[in-house]
This record gives sequence, structure tokens and C-alpha cells, in this order.
Amino acid sequence: MATTTASRRAAFSRLHRAGCFVLPNPWDVGSARLLEHLGFSALATTSAGFAFSRGLPDGAVPRDAMLEHIRAVVEATEVPVNADFESGHAPHAVGVAESVRLCVETGVAGLSIEDSTGDRANPLRDLSTAVERLKAARSAIDASQTGVVLTARTECYLLGHPDPHREALKRLQAYAEAGADCLYAPGVRNREEIAALVRAVAPKPVNVLIGWPGASVNELRDLGVRRISVGAALARVAWGAFLRAAREIAEHGTFQVFGEAAPFAELDAIFRGEL
Repeated sequence: MATTTASRRAAFSRLHRAGCFVLPNPWDVGSARLLEHLGFSALATTSAGFAFSRGLPDGAVPRDAMLEHIRAVVEATEVPVNADFESGHAPHAVGVAESVRLCVETGVAGLSIEDSTGDRANPLRDLSTAVERLKAARSAIDASQTGVVLTARTECYLLGHPDPHREALKRLQAYAEAGADCLYAPGVRNREEIAALVRAVAPKPVNVLIGWPGASVNELRDLGVRRISVGAALARVAWGAFLRAAREIAEHGTFQVFGEAAPFAELDAIFRGEL
């Protein structure tokens, strides 16, 4: 049965209220449809995964192209989709509000805004500016009356902050007070630090990124984590297989790695809707 945008948004909101769910990140329509086929209850786009598919580094996809991609993923599936919307694709809070309005119009059930600048010399926005931008995103969602879930991300773990845990605690608490529905500090791995972040913003839900062999869903659930995403990890797994196969051909002139490929018949049947 086809789902409506409103029903998907309502379902996504419910997922954040109790328990723990995995929000895997497809990088194109095909990977999104495969993840839906496997039974995941919601999906999230990945800015890096999509950028790599276009031969670009993370952060280099312009807003219009990203919006087109997000809409394509939303329209390809029946499950809720959360948009990795980077820093809001705008230099100032007014522009963030406009970008968020456009993102909501794609039909997403949620979106995330991060506090990075894209400037290697000064990678994190100061806290007051980040809060102002997040409040602009909050106002744009509220004006839409859609119930889209707003996730606030702090990038201090990924961007080499000298004291990422203390800074993440401060920033996530400020973002929760500014109106974020879900909080996210990608890069945190220490279980005690994860539990502390969960406590700091409770009862609001926390998303944890898993992009390496690490904690299980059950372990993260026991720490109080409500949502788990994988970022570009699935895309990197796919690229890893591609590189191994291509290097074998280029360097050895052999094709043994093709024995690990997904069966053509299975993929074809999935996309035909026969499985």
C-alpha cells in the first residue's frame, strides 16, 4: 500500500519516541530501494556517498543538485527519508531557513543541520552562530507545519577539536534548547562518552554514527541511543569492492573477485519487484 508524505513523517517521528532503530544511508535510488527491500523502517541520505557517486569530494555538491537527489530518494521509496543537509547550503541564517524550506518541499521526514564551516582553517562555527542557524531551520520547519524532524549535528569529534567530548556536550545541550528534535555528534566512539551525551540532552533522542566495526545495536540501545546511522560507510563498502575488483584486473589481469558479486538474477528480480 502506498504511503503518503504525512504518514511517513508521522511514522518517522514515532520511531524517535522509544527503542532504537537503524537508519542506513543509501547513496542513490538503487541502494535506497535495496535497503527498503531488506526491511529497514527509514533511510537517510549521505552527502559524502552522493558526492562520491558524482566524482566529487564531500561538501562539493551544490544545493540544487542535492535537493534533486534528496527528492529522487524520497520518491523512490515508501519509507521515511532523513536528509543529510550538511550546513544548510547557505552562508547565513536567512539562507539556511530558505534552504530548509526547499528541503522540506522534497517530502523528507527529517533533515540534519551541522555546525561545520567547510573552511579547514576554521572548521567549526562559533556556538552563537551555529545556534542562530539552527533556530532559523527550526522556524522554517515550524512554518511548514509538517512535523519534519530536525536533527542538530556537532562536528567537533570529526574536525579535530582539542576537547571534543566537552565541546559536544556544550553544543548539543545548546542545540536541544534551540529546538532540535534529535541530537548527533558523529565520530564519538567511547561508550562512556556516548552515555554522557544521551544523559545530557535527555529526554530528546540521540543519533550515533557507526562507520567502523564497533558496538552492536543492542549495546547502543543499552546506552540509551535512540537512532543509529552509518553515514557513507555503505557507499565506502561498495567502493571498496569496486576498487578491489578493478585493481585485480588492472594489476593482475584476473577476474577472481567477480565470484563475490551479487547474483545478477537476484538484483534484477528485486528491481522488477519479484522478490
